[in-house]
Amino acid sequence: MNSLGILAHGPNPCPRPWADDPYTEAMRTGSGPLWLRREDGHRQRLDLERWFAPPDQADWTLLSRCLRRGLPTLDIGCGPGRLVAELQTCGLPALGVDITHTAVSRTRGMGGNALCRSVFDRLPGENRWGTALLADGNLGIGGDPSALLRRAAELLCHDGVLLVEVEPGDLDERVTVAVEDASGRSGPTFPWARLGAPATVRCALLAGFAPIDAWDCRDRHFLALRR
Repeated sequence: MNSLGILAHGPNPCPRPWADDPYTEAMRTGSGPLWLRREDGHRQRLDLERWFAPPDQADWTLLSRCLRRGLPTLDIGCGPGRLVAELQTCGLPALGVDITHTAVSRTRGMGGNALCRSVFDRLPGENRWGTALLADGNLGIGGDPSALLRRAAELLCHDGVLLVEVEPGDLDERVTVAVEDASGRSGPTFPWARLGAPATVRCALLAGFAPIDAWDCRDRHFLALRR
């Protein structure tokens, strides 16, 4: 048990919504490919290979900031857990949260703490996390970035920092998507969002955050927001 009272492998219910769909299968097997398919037919490929690989140079720009702060870190939408596991390997208390049971199981299999729970559910250490992560497009969770950023502010301590990955350019879109595999099989539809840095900053200011840093690495784009 770490300083926030997080039990690494305690029982917890998996809330929703994926049980037998392409994303769950990919988390189970560690392979894809997968896409997010929008209602208009446009597809965006998910970067599964990177998610299942060790942290790369761009990931380390996030991890190094967490480690320099030296404070317990929450990874919102942790997926298969590469960031959580690496932080814990480096000795930093960390917790991953994901709604997909197979993703949580894979994170735990790597030695990382993880809960199968929505970020909008009650979580350990509310208002006490020093750093939180929204990497790999997870600013889109729930399709309402303003609500997600307000929730992140509730989870962080005073002066806590949210590190968020954003889309390139001045993008601001809300869409309904489904995860699709190479055979065309799709999971349930759900709301999603994609925001670039300008739109993210606008939402963040309304949620009580102040932007303190922005950087790019390997064609990925990031912001640091202080509560």
